[in-house]
Amino acid sequence: MRQIVLDTETTGLNAATGDRLIEIGCVELLNRRLTGRHLHFYVNPERDIDEGAIAVHGITVEFLADKPRFAEVVHEIREFVADAELIIHNAQFDLGFLDMEFQLLGMPPFREHVGNVIDTLREARQMFPGKRNSLDALCDRLGISNAHRTLHGALLDAELLAEVYLAMTRGQNSLVIDTMDSSTGAGGATATADLSRLVLPVLRATDAELEAHFDVLKGLDKASGGKTVWQEAAAGEPGTLAA
Repeated sequence: MRQIVLDTETTGLNAATGDRLIEIGCVELLNRRLTGRHLHFYVNPERDIDEGAIAVHGITVEFLADKPRFAEVVHEIREFVADAELIIHNAQFDLGFLDMEFQLLGMPPFREHVGNVIDTLREARQMFPGKRNSLDALCDRLGISNAHRTLHGALLDAELLAEVYLAMTRGQNSLVIDTMDSSTGAGGATATADLSRLVLPVLRATDAELEAHFDVLKGLDKASGGKTVWQEAAAGEPGTLAA
């Protein structure tokens, strides 16, 4: 599966009122592995940039003065993302700006050129309800270093988001990743993995660990006044705590 992790920076917050895209960064995943291929452009928006936006990404009109207009890079962008599944944090924001840029050039909306779209902000809110789910917060929560990120930048943020997405969706994949690698053929096609050679170690608790575990259960049972569910279910069974 080919996936593109995408991020943008803009002149402001609202494409419908004239704000424009000024940077786009994309990195490629193939079968959940970074390929090293990426696409990155700064774009001259032909308008001023809001001071609040500059405080976020640090990109100024002066810096963009000699950069290409969107019309000069649109075909490279379209070819890079064509038919891929997109991974975007707060997807409606980025897609709104990209759709508007394509519309200004008289082209079909950007999202018509790609496949499915995964919004990692929506996924994170379901996975971590009630918590902060900004890219920085997710990096902290998932143990991904973002110490080098002092300002927002489309390519850097896309690279970080790729790591965040893989960490959020890894599940059991890491258990079979080596087997999957060995079964990948030409053209990136992946054969069915043979898991018969995969032996997972079973680490059994020691007597000391079991004793410590039962001590914890006793404390919980005492605190609940003897109303713990496991005590009721295990009552009378040998080797279990008495109710």
